[in-house]
Amino acid sequence: MSRIAIALLLFVAACAPESGEQVRTALSRGRDATTHRRPLERVASMDPIHASAVYDSRAVSLVYEPLLEVNYEARPYRLKSGVCELPLISSNRLEYTFRLRDGVRFQDDPCFPDGKGRLATAEDIVYSLARLRDPKNASSGMWTMDYVEGVKAIDTRTVTITLKKPFHVFPWLMAMAYSAIVPHEAVEAYKEKFGLHAVGTGPYRLAEWWRNYRMIFTRDVGWRGWTEIANPAPYEKIEYVVVGDLSTQWLMFLGKELDCLGGVDRNNWDAVVGADGKLVPSLAAQGVRLLSAPTLQVMYVGMNMDDPLLGKNKKLRQALNCAFDAPAWKKFLNDRVEPADGPLPPGVDGRLETPFAYAFNVEKAKKLLVEAGFPGGIDPKTGKRLILPIALGRADQGAREEVELLQGFYDRVGIRLEPQFMTWAAYLKAVSDGHTTLFMLGWVGDYPDAENFLQLFHSKNCSPGANHGNYRNPEFDKCYDEAMAAETPEARQAAWTRAQEIVREDCPWIFFYYPKAYSIIWDHVGNYNLTDFPYGTEKYLRAGK
Repeated sequence: MSRIAIALLLFVAACAPESGEQVRTALSRGRDATTHRRPLERVASMDPIHASAVYDSRAVSLVYEPLLEVNYEARPYRLKSGVCELPLISSNRLEYTFRLRDGVRFQDDPCFPDGKGRLATAEDIVYSLARLRDPKNASSGMWTMDYVEGVKAIDTRTVTITLKKPFHVFPWLMAMAYSAIVPHEAVEAYKEKFGLHAVGTGPYRLAEWWRNYRMIFTRDVGWRGWTEIANPAPYEKIEYVVVGDLSTQWLMFLGKELDCLGGVDRNNWDAVVGADGKLVPSLAAQGVRLLSAPTLQVMYVGMNMDDPLLGKNKKLRQALNCAFDAPAWKKFLNDRVEPADGPLPPGVDGRLETPFAYAFNVEKAKKLLVEAGFPGGIDPKTGKRLILPIALGRADQGAREEVELLQGFYDRVGIRLEPQFMTWAAYLKAVSDGHTTLFMLGWVGDYPDAENFLQLFHSKNCSPGANHGNYRNPEFDKCYDEAMAAETPEARQAAWTRAQEIVREDCPWIFFYYPKAYSIIWDHVGNYNLTDFPYGTEKYLRAGK
């Protein structure tokens, strides 16, 4: 996934609803117990190196397989074998040796002689990773190869990947859809249309694709992994339906035209969840289940550290954090979030668990404003209230309600937030160019390690990189670099701890909240788990009654 694109998508308005005819067609099909049907947003490409969004990766990962896989059952998350066994790592931490597992075979396709698929080889791994890192292919996942010096096939089933310098999270990158292996025959046969086809080694095959409407995947009964999973009743078909209108999704779910909804819309919250936080009895009686879990996500209000006021006034930044009414915000969002106390969400290896010094406290916010030179929120240079513009990339009703609530929080301490509503494209450009004062963003972890979140604060990643607030602190950079070079987990943890302490004291963000995941499913779907890594996990689902 793109380190930037996925995070930004959290603030995109919902897709436009499909035509009434499309929705009626979807509703009329009736339920097939062997088909798992769920909504998914529009998929741009089935080429793994262009799987830059969550929904692209979900579709790609049904057909293609990366070198490794995130264990579907394990919490905390850990890696397991994919098309390769877990790698052997050299003592200098620079060489990773991957060995292909038995029976990894590309699916039948006309691109092969006689249309018959073939066994994958080490050269396929070399070829696939070369495509990923080739600038001419403009892959959004090219960053996953930044540390790679070279990739070499040792024999027909063994590959050695040599790094330029140690990178302790490198195996996690080999579990992303970007690293999936592809056959050169398909790339050469379909050329620029390769992204419209799918020729992988995975458990499902792309059978139909009606762009911007529906995708159907059929089970490959010959896939080597079915025996390992030992799933007694896998789904024969997986169907993704593009239904942008949330009300239509809800009606389709109630009519059992969708087996699950990956989220509960705020407008439907009271119809799904009772005051006790549990599923309402009427839905439970019908066979609906509600699942909830923390996520590897953090939402924040970024501050432009190049702004002459915010960048130089740490006390003001601390005051802005203290004035954010996290309990009220949690209530506004139907308790679907937890207050953020730093840049790392729960479940991330290396997270600092000590109390946040600048959590919600109105009196402390007022005191800090005095120390910042703005007593009562008044700018002494003008004698007027301090005005802080906040950029938003959408102007729908939800965005307006959110910013109005924020304005109320800061009115308490005398600060006026001035919303600047923009089109999404204009917003992204303004944030990337550093032409904002405050801006709302979020980050979805690519893997559960502190590095994936703390790299958002390193000076080397200043905008247009992921450090959109242009935060620069040599002491933080030093701690980050020490963590990356650490030879032991203990040394790395010590550096991560100090790095988080620095960021929490500097407050380059208003630490907003950690979203919680909610899904509702029908009880005929077996072995459904909430996960931050849902890519290819449909193979674990069991078709029930």
